Amino acid sequence: MNIAILGATGAVGSECLKQTLAAGHDVRALVRSPAKIPASLQDRVTLIEGDGLVAADVRRLLGDGVEAVLFAVGVVKNSPEDLCTDVTRNLLAAMPECGVRRLIWCGGGSNIVEDDRVTLGSRFVELFARLFMGIKQRDKAHQLALLAEHHEIEWMGVRPLQMREGAHRGIYRIGFDRYSGLSSISFADCADAMIKMLDDDTWLHKAPIVQY
Repeated sequence: MNIAILGATGAVGSECLKQTLAAGHDVRALVRSPAKIPASLQDRVTLIEGDGLVAADVRRLLGDGVEAVLFAVGVVKNSPEDLCTDVTRNLLAAMPECGVRRLIWCGGGSNIVEDDRVTLGSRFVELFARLFMGIKQRDKAHQLALLAEHHEIEWMGVRPLQMREGAHRGIYRIGFDRYSGLSSISFADCADAMIKMLDDDTWLHKAPIVQY
């Protein structure tokens, strides 16, 4: 499959990059700093230098037969408000023009959705995120609301809780199980769950929790 990645230099995105290449996919990545891609991978991926906030750069990324997009843009301390939402807006505009239908994204477990089994633990996660991760929590909520308006796009995603370094095990739970502030997943297995959605419609227009 011909796959485009946004956020390929981040913790989850770099795992998406490594795992898609290992699986034999053709990969294109939009990056602001191509030098941040490991030298061992640079010859195996088509690097598009640009910014997801620039609509023309997103359209360049989606050229040359791209079939699906992996969205792993991360929000850090100095990120602009609604970074992920605005990049997603550019994607949603460009995808129909470029004939791309499938979008897999990484959200956040602090955003409660209708399918969740809401518990005290999930309410604590939401409150904690609002108090201490405000810009990230708001952005992911706005991104999900934007996606919900676009059923013509084959979007789906995962909502991890605590993410950490760890082995690529390929064994985890995905769905709408109970979760809490202690729920966790490695960056590698979060990427694994995203990649498996490339050719699986189980979670179409859904965003399940991924956790051990």
